[in-house]
Amino acid sequence: MTRGDKVVAFVHRYCLVPEGKLVGKPIELMPFQQRFLREIYDNPHGTHTAVLSIARKNGKTALIACILLAHLAGPEAVQNSQIVSGAMSREQAGLVFSLAVKMVNMSPALSARIKIFPSGKRLLGLSKNVEYRALAAEGKTAHGLSPILAILDELGQVKGPTNPFIEAIETAQGAYDNPLKIIISTQAPTDLDMLSQIIDAPDDPRIVKHVYASPSDTALDDPAGWTAANPALGVFRSLADVEKQCAKALSIPSFEPAYRNLVRNERVELVAPFVTRSIWEANGAPPEMKPKQKVWGGLDLAEVNDLCAEVLVSDKGDVVPTFWLPADGLRDKSKADKVPYDLWAEAGYLQTTPGKSVRYRNIAVHLRQVFDTYDVQLYGFDRYHMKYLKEWMEKPDEKTGLALFSQEELDKFVDFGQGTASMTPALRAFEEALLDGLHRHGNHPVLTMCAQNAKVVGDSGSRKFDKRTARGRIDGMVAYAMAVGVMPQKVEDGKRTWDDYVADMAVT
Repeated sequence: MTRGDKVVAFVHRYCLVPEGKLVGKPIELMPFQQRFLREIYDNPHGTHTAVLSIARKNGKTALIACILLAHLAGPEAVQNSQIVSGAMSREQAGLVFSLAVKMVNMSPALSARIKIFPSGKRLLGLSKNVEYRALAAEGKTAHGLSPILAILDELGQVKGPTNPFIEAIETAQGAYDNPLKIIISTQAPTDLDMLSQIIDAPDDPRIVKHVYASPSDTALDDPAGWTAANPALGVFRSLADVEKQCAKALSIPSFEPAYRNLVRNERVELVAPFVTRSIWEANGAPPEMKPKQKVWGGLDLAEVNDLCAEVLVSDKGDVVPTFWLPADGLRDKSKADKVPYDLWAEAGYLQTTPGKSVRYRNIAVHLRQVFDTYDVQLYGFDRYHMKYLKEWMEKPDEKTGLALFSQEELDKFVDFGQGTASMTPALRAFEEALLDGLHRHGNHPVLTMCAQNAKVVGDSGSRKFDKRTARGRIDGMVAYAMAVGVMPQKVEDGKRTWDDYVADMAVT
């Protein structure tokens, strides 16, 4: 028998179902679980990291308990060694320990081999003096240990690429030539998070990766998507529950992100963005903007070395965005933000300006082209950097002596505040247009990235974009909201124009 065969045989012989309708019956590992274990232990290169990413309720925690028992008192036990399981919360760490204890107590053979220390969430394998501890990031007890095996539960909850608790566990494994780290978790929300970076890292023969996720192009209610993320569906993953969660996601947009992450195991923020993916995609038809069409614009001018955005919205719902970044260091910025700015630039979705900073002259020339092409009504702008752009818009031409923009045209640029007073009515109109499927943005990749990152703070009566906690760029959505915000809006007592809104603001 191979090492993998022995681990599987140990689980089948000694481990009993700890709870649920099959409680007390011998565990029968499903094919996907057996395949994962055999690839870990029978890897000819020697496995140092293994990842099983899977949707919730697919036996994840019970599998962790089986693995640690095989290392405590089974074929993988190493004399005088330590094992730890790490979780981000005490509750999650306690769950792993609790399931392992239930398995031990139900098995006379395991009870004779393993001693339980409930107060410290510790187990001791008696035959080879193997100690197991359940650790939580909240407890800060990872230092001073030397585990040969570390099992990380729900690593997808770690935000960002680094974490002191996980680093302490990994560093503690340095005493061994062949330590093993096993990660079993649903996917992390973003590409920037630790688990995502492990999954996305280049292939390494010593790293085993099994990721079960619904393809992003499958509908929320497509059974094929359910099966892809839930290999235990219909066995110990309830089909009725999945159907229930799906129905809830389809009827309540704010629940969709949690459904995508926990049931479909997609890489998506649990906190609902301003617009959910399905609503965004429902507005994804290509825009059909025509010359001389009425348009309203929004302009978000960031730092000179950062992403600048302009979005035009027509009276027919066409949405045309333009983005700028400096050409120098574009590839480095792509790596830092974990998005393909360089590829977007090559494909024409992103404009680059020479040097290390965005040249406002280029933006001014672009705006001139917009005014020459369309019937521009109003432009909303964030006042912070507008003075630098306005210098180029007012600068006289060396040949004609005329400014790039006339005063009448400059008057169409209106200061649009970023607080709740200005953003609340803009976001309401923006949301209503998207919910009704009135826009056509063509799924522009840079704008779509901004939509995925954009979240709001406040309630329905007072809202704005939350820039402080955004994980990525939202400039395009800010510009988009300002463009919608300067458009005439319908209200109960008739038509509401931008002038009406400015008048109201002057009074309040």
